[in-house]
Amino acid sequence: MRKLIVYIAVSLDGYIAAEDGGIDWLNGYPNPENNDYGYARFFATVDTTLMGYKTYQDVLRLADTFPYPDTTNYVFSRSPKPEAPYVTFTNGDNIPGLIQRLKAQDGKNIWLVGGGELNTAFLQHDLIDEMIIHTIPVVLGSGRPLFAGTVQKTFKVKDIKLYDTGVVETRYER
Repeated sequence: MRKLIVYIAVSLDGYIAAEDGGIDWLNGYPNPENNDYGYARFFATVDTTLMGYKTYQDVLRLADTFPYPDTTNYVFSRSPKPEAPYVTFTNGDNIPGLIQRLKAQDGKNIWLVGGGELNTAFLQHDLIDEMIIHTIPVVLGSGRPLFAGTVQKTFKVKDIKLYDTGVVETRYER
């Protein structure tokens, strides 16, 4: 069965973006090795992405073209959106039903790209199987949190990797 995996970077204080959605703090972090922190290896294991509308807008701002044209992409939005290349917009009324259908299909894993509100909704419904979190040693002080809301769930640490740059990759599983 396919897994639903969160793969994301966070600041030391748990933020995935600045208040305005900016990730300059992430792009500006020194990375002399030009290390992709396992991204290419991870991305080869997925064929479906899930993201909130704010995250989708951030993705479009960061790239000249949509970066996931060869995957199935769902964008969750509270209001109807016009059609767009490579994505299916959904209002998320039945998140558990959608994820059950996706997990039952043949294919690779499913990447929950974010953001914090969507991460929380999936966590509330016990839909996250694994999390791969890259902690960047930067304190933002405020911003968009990894989880936007109060939910208590327990995960088990599967692996920890320390990169020469100071970035810590922690893998968690349910």
